[in-house]
Amino acid sequence: MTDGGSGHEARAGRRRRARRRRLGAIGAAAVLVVIGVGAAVLLAAGSGTSIDVAGPEDGEVVGPEALASGLVVDADGEEPTVTVDGAEVSVDGSGRVVLDDLAEGEHRITVSAGSSERSWSFSVDRTPPALDLDPVAVTRGAPATVAGTTDEPATVALDGARTEVAEAGRFQLRASRVTPGAGVTVTATDVAGNSARSRAAIRRVAREPDVPVTGVHVESWAWDDPPLRRPVLRMLERGEITAVQLDLKNEEGVVGYDSRVPRARAIGAIHPGYEIEKAIKQIHDRGGRVVGRVVVFRDPILASAAWSRGNRDQVLQTPSGQPYGAGYGGFTNYANRAVRDYNTAIIKEAAAAGVDEILLDYIRRPDRPTSEFVVPGMAGTHEDEIVGYVAEVERALAPHGTHLGASVFGVAAETPEYIAQPIPRMARHLDYVSPMVYPSHWGPGQYGVADPVRQPGDIVERSLAHFLRQVKGTGARVVPWLQDFTLDGVVYGPAEVEAQIQGAKRAGIDEWLLWNPAVEYTYDGSV
Repeated sequence: MTDGGSGHEARAGRRRRARRRRLGAIGAAAVLVVIGVGAAVLLAAGSGTSIDVAGPEDGEVVGPEALASGLVVDADGEEPTVTVDGAEVSVDGSGRVVLDDLAEGEHRITVSAGSSERSWSFSVDRTPPALDLDPVAVTRGAPATVAGTTDEPATVALDGARTEVAEAGRFQLRASRVTPGAGVTVTATDVAGNSARSRAAIRRVAREPDVPVTGVHVESWAWDDPPLRRPVLRMLERGEITAVQLDLKNEEGVVGYDSRVPRARAIGAIHPGYEIEKAIKQIHDRGGRVVGRVVVFRDPILASAAWSRGNRDQVLQTPSGQPYGAGYGGFTNYANRAVRDYNTAIIKEAAAAGVDEILLDYIRRPDRPTSEFVVPGMAGTHEDEIVGYVAEVERALAPHGTHLGASVFGVAAETPEYIAQPIPRMARHLDYVSPMVYPSHWGPGQYGVADPVRQPGDIVERSLAHFLRQVKGTGARVVPWLQDFTLDGVVYGPAEVEAQIQGAKRAGIDEWLLWNPAVEYTYDGSV
């Protein structure tokens, strides 16, 4: 790998200057050089004419750019005679000979002046190198490696980085600026200065864990309860699951681990159900991944504290200027910097402690008509604010390598405006999207399924197929939330859970998270 540099023309210039110095020395010494029989080049100030030239040199391979400069002859004031391939050519008043129209191949030039003569050969190459690029794929947080081949020696350049291909063969460069979909342009320049350009689209591919994520939701209070924690650990040990989703901050705004985030302490949000590093070790020791769930904008504790302390712009409001509740207990302002920073501080603390993934929840606006609430300070759209915060979290997690997911409504694939969850835009900043495709949450006939709660496999398969289309090309996976609880009078147990898992597999997904609010899971992988 080399930095940008002088190239072949600068090197040729240095050779010409060195040659002129040598010619001057030879002339001063009055040396006669005899080449072959009967042919002589006289390079003596006193006994012949000194001939100096600037242009293609003996044995050099030149391209159109060098030819455009032509040949410049200096014969000590005498009028030189120049032939190219045996045919005399014109020399203008400045001693320049036009070479633009020379064809590819070898050519011989002879310059005569007085009793002196010089002859030499060079080659013209007008053909750019053949440049082929491999398909380019990049995972989130990683540089793009651009590789390909040339059919001759060349200098290959991309974004200021260069590498030399000594022979026809392969090269590899890293793209410092990556825009999936926009592509990168690579330039290959051969020794004659001919350049070829090739453009390759960059395809973003999903960053995947060592094993697929199959996990269960666990509230912080439940992890602190041995009768509830032990079955989850046994599921890990038996290989029935590969991950545990632990709540970091829940729907009530409770921070459920031993957080040191100053604002969480100041507003009384911390009610530790577990020591985060100890819990992570327990799960890691059993080969599991830790998914830290953060309920973001639904936050009654933060909303109440902000309102009571006069920070009312941190809270969504009714049109009459009151705190907006509507069944949420308190919904904070997703357009507010202090609200965002509070959540990000919790996220960064958990990432530094060693959680493998952050899963955002309530990363949306309220599911009510927008006429019912006011978002103080919002400059763009609801969707812009939500996507903007997801991008902020992506950047915050980059130094830790922590994966990032987001829980979304099952209907978000069809009606994203309902809760400001534009799936393709969000997915570009996520490792995975987690749609809540609980069968009990679908109505009759949705996705062509007559009775979703009694056809769990069908509704899961068809709804997930829609999400897969939404995330295509974004670099995000789909890791669905599945139902392991009873609702609407239809009892759910191992068979119903397994039906959902099989539905996801038919859609091409082998990852999932199970939800049971009581943390009492029926699934045991035996069905």
